[in-house]
Amino acid sequence: MGFLSKRSLLYALCCLCLNLGVARDTISSFQSLKDPDYIISRGSSFRMGFFSPVNSTNRYLGIWYNKIPVVTYFSVVWVANRDRPLKDSSGVLTIYEDGNLVVLNGQAEILWSSNVSNSVPNSSATLLDSGNLVLRVDTTEAIVWESFQHPCDTVLPRMKLTTNLRTNQKVQLTSWKSPSDPSTGRFSGGVDPQNIPQGFIRKDGHPYWRTGPWTGQFFTGAPSWVLDYHSGVTIVYDKEETVYATFAPVKVLDLSKHFLDSEGNSKQIRWDDGKEDWEVVGFSPANECDVYGTCGVFGSCYALSSPICSCLKGFEPKIVEEWNRGNWMSGCVRRIPLQCDGGGKADGFLKLEMVKVPDFAEWSYRSKDDCRKQCLENCSCVAYAYDTGIGCMSWSGNLIDLQKISTGGIDLQKFSTGGLDVYIRLSYLEFDKERNLKVIIAITVIIGAMAIPSIAYFVWRWMTQKRARTTKSGESLPSKNLNDAKLHELPTFSLEELATATNNFHVDNMLGRGGFGIVYKGKLHDGQEIAVKRLSRSSGQGLEEFMNEVFVISKLQHRNLVRLLGCYIEGEEKMLIYEYMSNKSLDAIVFDPLNQKRLDWKKRFNIIKGISRGLLYLHRDSRLKIIHRDLKASNILLDEELNPKISDFGIAKIFGGSENQANTKRVIGTYGYMSPEYAMQGFFSEKSDVFSFGMEIVER
Repeated sequence: MGFLSKRSLLYALCCLCLNLGVARDTISSFQSLKDPDYIISRGSSFRMGFFSPVNSTNRYLGIWYNKIPVVTYFSVVWVANRDRPLKDSSGVLTIYEDGNLVVLNGQAEILWSSNVSNSVPNSSATLLDSGNLVLRVDTTEAIVWESFQHPCDTVLPRMKLTTNLRTNQKVQLTSWKSPSDPSTGRFSGGVDPQNIPQGFIRKDGHPYWRTGPWTGQFFTGAPSWVLDYHSGVTIVYDKEETVYATFAPVKVLDLSKHFLDSEGNSKQIRWDDGKEDWEVVGFSPANECDVYGTCGVFGSCYALSSPICSCLKGFEPKIVEEWNRGNWMSGCVRRIPLQCDGGGKADGFLKLEMVKVPDFAEWSYRSKDDCRKQCLENCSCVAYAYDTGIGCMSWSGNLIDLQKISTGGIDLQKFSTGGLDVYIRLSYLEFDKERNLKVIIAITVIIGAMAIPSIAYFVWRWMTQKRARTTKSGESLPSKNLNDAKLHELPTFSLEELATATNNFHVDNMLGRGGFGIVYKGKLHDGQEIAVKRLSRSSGQGLEEFMNEVFVISKLQHRNLVRLLGCYIEGEEKMLIYEYMSNKSLDAIVFDPLNQKRLDWKKRFNIIKGISRGLLYLHRDSRLKIIHRDLKASNILLDEELNPKISDFGIAKIFGGSENQANTKRVIGTYGYMSPEYAMQGFFSEKSDVFSFGMEIVER
């Protein structure tokens, strides 16, 4: 009998013997698993069978949590044929004649195999209660293959992520391409053992996020949630030159897992029985500063500052024009060269407290004093740090991915260890400049302290005389400038209030991002939900447009216009606080294939009516005649009952009583929604908004 006829016969026998006498958690050499059947681990923790992801008809063999009622992106922990899906429900999992586990389609083609090189007769496969699928030799019980050695996007307790120092072979996580597609995505995650071990997420093979060095107990640059939920992390060097990280959390959460999502985020999630849904309890990268090398070489990132990047002391932007535009990738360069063996005064060190140390640290076992001495004697050494659990770390060449943490006040991201202190090497001339500056400041303070009483007296005399003259002449006091007047008409919030409300502007609270900056969801101390529009420094929406929005929307009150609750402005930091719209913006529903189903004709018609009522109010019924100039789906917000509210009045124009049309050389807005006369000639009027409204109706 030929090979093909044997394969066909085996496939036929598999189908005939489907599940006959199969143990609940095991498949033996004479049994198979055919779609839609499944097996369950002995303790009923995990189930294995065929499934289809959300929004997909493809079929995959996978393992997922047995107690979760619906198979979802979050509940699946392992996929076999992730890069070769089945197109129908003909899939079969069986043990092939050479002892390998295989997934076959309806034509008996092998779509996936455990690929054990040596023939393994009389084998069986068991789904363990840990979520591990193991292939054993029946006679010896020896495990010849296991799914824990071939993970997908999920790491489970007692699974090992490894790197062999000699062969560079790795066991690492790889993300799904999307929540609907389990095929291998762009992101991978694992342990990098070079010099000092640290965890890495890579995007297309390039660094995307890292944990910082391993101290023997924790990662120095990992956020506190990692320690809360992975306090059982262990990194071990074995005799075969392999470094592995194993996860055995002390705080074991029922139905929880750590995985690498399709967007490159390292997430810890757990199942909430009350809500019957998954809850995210840990998330990295948590902000822009967590992304690898955001500020370039010799740049320091601090997520709460604006801008988030700054050059280290003694350094300046390499390309000033790019830096001013908010593109920091070119990094910084040293202002004054190091002296080293130049025969002058010795270089010094600038202490940076509580930072995520740069990448590419070189390790040596030295005391803290010897660590400093070694760096000072080595001309190529540009920085050093010391930790009792690690030892001496030093850096040569460029410093990359250095992140600063606040020493007080509100932290956007807190490190459980508070970070480490890093000492940056600078020319002695930098310190001489600092000492000279301190002398100048001290002299200035002394002179100022002597001069202030005299100046204050003369100012008081002048103000008294001026007030008297003003009272006699009947004139009023000078009015405040327009910007102050606009701001005083609104409640103002403190940065502390807004940071607390938004969980320190955490990425989990991010509602959207646009050219202006980012919008965050927040909750005030009294329970009121808000939306915080935080303008970035590089935003095209400058102070004039910010003040325009404050002024216009504070003057308007209508059920179909979004309500502005207050604002915050301090230096370069500008924020607007709105009422929270639970259904976000109209484009999130109209352009989403799943959400579209929520809009029947009645709801669509009510949205159209609501927008038209808001426009009528702006054009005819309000005390100010307003032309919006940027009416589009993303600027229509929806409340919990899908009632529309027009938002974003940054470029709105106020018309005088008899004014019907205006012209501008500055055409701004969204071209797909602009009327032809506005886009080409700069003319705008009520008709401009009506044209944009018509484009929205066409979209719906």
